[in-house]
Amino acid sequence: MTDLQSTIEAAWDNRDLLRESTTTDAIHTVIEELDKGRLRVAQPTTDGQWQVNDWVKKAVILYFPIQQMETLELKPFEYRDKMRLKTGYEAQGVRVVPPATARYGSFLAPGVILMPSYVNIGAWVGEGTMVDTWATVGSCAQVGAHVHLSGGVGLGGVLEPVQAAPVIIEDGAFIGSRSILVEGCHIGKEAVIGAGVTITGSTKIIDITGSEPKEYRGHVPARSVVIPGSYAKQFPAGEFHVPCALIIGQRKPSTDLKTSLNDALREHNVAV
Repeated sequence: MTDLQSTIEAAWDNRDLLRESTTTDAIHTVIEELDKGRLRVAQPTTDGQWQVNDWVKKAVILYFPIQQMETLELKPFEYRDKMRLKTGYEAQGVRVVPPATARYGSFLAPGVILMPSYVNIGAWVGEGTMVDTWATVGSCAQVGAHVHLSGGVGLGGVLEPVQAAPVIIEDGAFIGSRSILVEGCHIGKEAVIGAGVTITGSTKIIDITGSEPKEYRGHVPARSVVIPGSYAKQFPAGEFHVPCALIIGQRKPSTDLKTSLNDALREHNVAV
């Protein structure tokens, strides 16, 4: 990996090196390692933090200019792109419902189910995760094991800036329909995100379970139950309400991880 990294870093600084087979071979090796899950754009560390491997993101970016456009025919569908699609789902133990699409260079662990959805290059999806209809897993997004991405969920992608963290969804999280999670936001283990919640890197996430509100930015703590909210903000033209996310409680230990979103919210007397 050290040799691969040094080759990628050199090509990042000098794009003329993309003409050399040593460089293109290194880029193709990185994409293959991503595709098989042996390499990740970001991974958890022993202290519970996440390490971003920016050189891997550089390899993904450099992959685009060395690829040529081609027509892909998968009857009755036809595509024209620079990127191959993943193959070998049976051997990987992955269920893919047409017309779901996952790009080569993304990783799908055994037991993943793709309803008609999209998984972009550099993404990592853990064991037993459901990617429901029209959900999007953006480039380099990291999704843990036994996560449920409900219909229409949008996980933002990130390639540049290369040092930026990707969207991270930890194990056991439940993401409600039409939620939008972007700009490197981090959803903690077994959190429940209500339908229609939008979280960016700067969105206020306000814990209202105590006597005083507690504010987070870009991070939802583990086992939190979150719904859409708003707060008043003063502008030159007057006071208006802007969106935020509200933590209304914690997922109870008695709650089955396979519970529906409605069941999780009902525990806190909220219907969404």
